[in-house]
Amino acid sequence: MINAPECSVIVITYNDASRVARAVRSVLDQSLRNLEVIVVDDASSDGTERVVRALQEGDPRVRYLRRESNSGGCGAPRNAGVAAARAPYAMFLDSDDRLAKHACKSMIGEIERTGADFVTGQIIRFYETSRKSNRYYPELFARRRTVEGIADDPRMFLDSFATNKLYRTGLLRRIPFREDMHFEDHVFTTELYCAARRFAVVPWTVYVWHRARDTGDGHLSISLRFREMGNARQRVRAALLSDEILRERGCGHLVPERQHRFLRQDLRVYLNPLPSRDRAWAAEFASVVRPYLAGIDPAVFERIDPVARVCCTLILDGRIDDLIVAARSLNGPRAAPRSAVRDGGRTYWGTVPDRRMEITSLRLAELPYTATRLRHEAAFTGDGTRLALSIRTYDPFGVLAAHPGWTAFLQLWSHRVRLAPREQPDGSLLSEAVVDLAGLRHGRLGFDGRYDPKIVIVRPDGRATSDLVLVDPAAAPVTAAVPWHTVTVRAEGTAAVLRVCWRREGLLRRASRLARTRTKLVRKLSTAELKLRVYKGLIKVVPPRRDLALFESDVGAGYTGSPRYIYEELKRRGAPLRMVWSVARRRRNFPADAPLVRRMSWRYIWTMARAGYWVDSHGLPLDYPKPRGTRYLQTWHGQGIKSIGFNSPDLRADFSGPRAQWRAAVARWDALVAPSAEFERIFVPSNEYAGPVLRYGSPRCDVLVHGDPAAVARARDRLEIPPDRRVLLYAPTYRDQAKSSGRSVRADLELMAGALAGEWVVVLRPHPVERYRVPQHLRHFVRPAGSYPEINDLMLVSDALLTDYSSVMCDYAVTGKPMLFLIDDWDEYRRVERGVYHDLPAIAPGPCLTTTEELIYALRDLDGLASSFAATYAAFREMWCADEQGHASARVVDAFFGPARARVPERHDLPAVARAARLAVPGWLR
Repeated sequence: MINAPECSVIVITYNDASRVARAVRSVLDQSLRNLEVIVVDDASSDGTERVVRALQEGDPRVRYLRRESNSGGCGAPRNAGVAAARAPYAMFLDSDDRLAKHACKSMIGEIERTGADFVTGQIIRFYETSRKSNRYYPELFARRRTVEGIADDPRMFLDSFATNKLYRTGLLRRIPFREDMHFEDHVFTTELYCAARRFAVVPWTVYVWHRARDTGDGHLSISLRFREMGNARQRVRAALLSDEILRERGCGHLVPERQHRFLRQDLRVYLNPLPSRDRAWAAEFASVVRPYLAGIDPAVFERIDPVARVCCTLILDGRIDDLIVAARSLNGPRAAPRSAVRDGGRTYWGTVPDRRMEITSLRLAELPYTATRLRHEAAFTGDGTRLALSIRTYDPFGVLAAHPGWTAFLQLWSHRVRLAPREQPDGSLLSEAVVDLAGLRHGRLGFDGRYDPKIVIVRPDGRATSDLVLVDPAAAPVTAAVPWHTVTVRAEGTAAVLRVCWRREGLLRRASRLARTRTKLVRKLSTAELKLRVYKGLIKVVPPRRDLALFESDVGAGYTGSPRYIYEELKRRGAPLRMVWSVARRRRNFPADAPLVRRMSWRYIWTMARAGYWVDSHGLPLDYPKPRGTRYLQTWHGQGIKSIGFNSPDLRADFSGPRAQWRAAVARWDALVAPSAEFERIFVPSNEYAGPVLRYGSPRCDVLVHGDPAAVARARDRLEIPPDRRVLLYAPTYRDQAKSSGRSVRADLELMAGALAGEWVVVLRPHPVERYRVPQHLRHFVRPAGSYPEINDLMLVSDALLTDYSSVMCDYAVTGKPMLFLIDDWDEYRRVERGVYHDLPAIAPGPCLTTTEELIYALRDLDGLASSFAATYAAFREMWCADEQGHASARVVDAFFGPARARVPERHDLPAVARAARLAVPGWLR
């Protein structure tokens, strides 16, 4: 190598011939070409040297160093690599992992830009068994920033890896790794944080940590050998040394922060799988960690997960049996405690109030009934095809006593077994159940798969709650031969839940293979291209039926929106039409008598080709031309400030294909429902629409004008909203650059719960493309309503709306109820993200807020705020809702489906292109 390298990547390896090449190639394939790879072999006895020598022959950037004897750890080989490094910057890589492609180049750019001593970036954990991945503590790397010393952000103690960082080589030579211990990373990074005056954090992935399956052959990395008690001892030793380093370097005030890292991360490594260990292991582990826990300030324990804090208390008190019970609630099903006590409005794990055992923040005692948590523990045995279970149910929060008349069932897939629980002296309930596995049916072709049985408790009003069944982790599996199947019942996971696994056998297995082959063949013959070709052929030879109408809302997601209300108006009139609904996956809130067709099935293709009318709220399949003679009514699904059509992110780029596709799709529309003049002003030119516009308001808003007490009662009942709570509908829109990420939910729901739970309930309605799961400890305050079938019900039941840039604001204005806008990313949204047509802060009919604290303050003075925005609210309604008179459904049906005399009103404010297009409208519509 003539020029000195810009970066030295030190790869340490030991007996890893099968994976070291992958690691080295991830360095050689870096976008930064001027680098060196220093492979330090810790005296391997397999073929590692041969593999690395071959890599060295193929690329002169590879250097090979071999130690004389194995060190038993990572410190010595890393130190050897640092001593040999020739570049000003260095990184570390373990031979079973990989670097992200741009790691070296991007981090060198960052260290030079910021003048930092080192740069740290996101780690991705890649699970080789499942092929899934997740980010390691993503909140640490959420934004790009420079930190002026660890005291400015002590959360970074959670980032104790040596491998996701780029260092100045001179700094590394001043901080050698310990060579006499495992978990030397923890000690090294503590030294590093003390020495660094400044470090940079980047949000992109730099390191891919492979998590291999434990095959029991000793090939697991040191950090993953959780079963070995020596592993736990070494981790505690690393923690003690790290604390001492902080004190010696004048950073003693940061010791509690470093100890918080131990409780949150290191201890959980052993607590999570503890239920699957035997009692002797649990007792020895407790004796190993107890001295260190005893030296931690009690205030540090207050900051960790309540159940983990309970486990720490049980370790300190030497209550090993109770520790094993509690550890089963840390992950998996996160089972409820066996017993709990409430005192002074607080909830405690166990039978006596103990401040160290407080679990109030989990809000388990305040959940709505359908989210209630019970604990079910079972023992199971098998006799032939008969499975016998003895189930003990614990009701720690007195839910069952508060709802007499309940019934209990053991649910196995679609099969239910009635239980007869008997109260026991300790307050638990004991049930016995016998299930004949041979009597369970799973369809004509049987079943290959698994499921976890549940105990279901049904109240007299039909509302149900359910929980998984815990079993002994050491329980022997039960295997039964039933007709054409082998069934195995066993414990699953470290928390050990009951699992039933089915496997087809004999002729049924062969039949299922034939069925799968047939399904694959059908799919192969049912490609999107073939369906489109068949459809185009059909519309040339098959005339549309004037008595058939195809309805679709939200791309088949449900029975909602303007298509629903047009459908109901046609039904009310007894229109001579057969109206078929498109459904994407499964029936959701459709009337029992509504004919359904699965979207994009062959029957759907046939229905599209034959229907004389299409009624839609988004866009029927874009590439499908409209049959000659079919009439297409586009009702659209919203109006508002966001850019749309050719101005939206998907179409604003100058790519001819998508733009031409959308232009052709819009040209199919024969009429467009326009809720307002402002919608028409924006939407028509933004989509280059040239057809007639029906300006009668929006059919979906008629119910908002008139109200619907039954809908209010229905929503309150289904969402289990107490009668004394006000309802805040929180309906944020998605972010185009972060779809399905959950990042649209920007309000701090935990902070809101602490301040408002006694007065308000939040009904959370994310956008359909969003993915967000409400944490269990917030379910007492937040009702997830993403799957609620009709958003109009939610608007009617609510007392106020919280949104950001969602079009729901325009529909909600019809109600006249208060609105609040959380727009902390306003500048980014309008300039970088979606783009907007209006300055929301200037026209918003309610306060525009940037923090959750402001939101809480606003809700506490909601009536006063509503009064102060009265004039702005009136102007907003005039802009977007002036045409909403409550009769849009009837007037749209008159115009589009009515007799020839039902004319579209004369309009003088239509764009010229639309007025010209009116001349082409058939007489029956005009």
